[in-house]
Amino acid sequence: MDDTRQPALGPDFRSDNVGAASPEVIEAIARANRDTATGYGGDTWSTELQQRFSDLFEARARVFCVATGTAANALSMAAITPSWGAAFCHERAHILTSEVNAAGFFSGGGLIVTVPGPHGKVDPAALDAAVAAQGKGMMHRSQPASLNLVQATDLGAVYAPAEVRAATEVARRHGLKVHMDGARFANAVARLGCSPAELTTRAGVDILSFGMTKNGGLLCDAIVVFDDEVAARMAWQVRRAGHVWSKGRYAAAQLLAYLDGDLWLRNARRSNALATRFDEGARGIPGVSLWAPIEANEIFLRTTPRVMDGLERDGIRFVRRSADMARFVCRFDGTEAEIDALLASLRRHASNG
Repeated sequence: MDDTRQPALGPDFRSDNVGAASPEVIEAIARANRDTATGYGGDTWSTELQQRFSDLFEARARVFCVATGTAANALSMAAITPSWGAAFCHERAHILTSEVNAAGFFSGGGLIVTVPGPHGKVDPAALDAAVAAQGKGMMHRSQPASLNLVQATDLGAVYAPAEVRAATEVARRHGLKVHMDGARFANAVARLGCSPAELTTRAGVDILSFGMTKNGGLLCDAIVVFDDEVAARMAWQVRRAGHVWSKGRYAAAQLLAYLDGDLWLRNARRSNALATRFDEGARGIPGVSLWAPIEANEIFLRTTPRVMDGLERDGIRFVRRSADMARFVCRFDGTEAEIDALLASLRRHASNG
């Protein structure tokens, strides 16, 4: 008889996608589930959503509910990148590394051009050089069209408002539209303590993927458009991609609940706080260092395969990004005990040499 024993499942840091949905979101769907309502976004929930987001971002906004963050990113980029256009993004950006070039597919062939920068942030000087080198006006080159910024970045760092403005000023000078991938936008706002407008409408962002799924949502993210011309095109872009909800009230109800009482910020502060607890507890552990500062709810550790093996034997669930990089993501429904278990396991295996 095979008595091979698998390690007991312990704390789960694989992603914030593995977490539960906030009860408030589930309850909002249940409240919306009565009587009849106009379909395809003609319901009262969807109408209210437009005003709520306009108020939140202190500017006229058009909101489109979509099922996934990939859809939000790809359709946003397609709306601002023609098939002959070039989209600029960081070399670790999610649209490049994790979405099977959905942005290129939905744009009909738009080219993605990478830009370096520290901790997943686009460096403005490097962006300026990359756009200049792309050959604006040259018939044989894809034409500069758009810029993608990730907030928080794919290494867990957060753009301050001044950093967003520095990048968007370069984009404006070259005639680029700007998209912000805000899968963890709530974590960035919670970290900075600024208004959502300071990171978007006041900083030169044209279109935002507003993430909810990773932070207590169920089956909905949003595309928030601040440019009227882009919004007019987006309506057809979303419809053609199959992301217009026939029963739109259930999508809108989720997002309204997410905003009510600042649930989105409360959840983000919770997951950020757990990451900070790890940051404080991990200082001084030998053989372990950070790839980037812990500024939101993601942790990227540089360590050895032996240490990672030990963590897995202890039942710690996480993602190996490379031979010496491990990623841990804190959830709003995580606990201090899970962080302490991770720290204890890390200390034990790092100290064993």
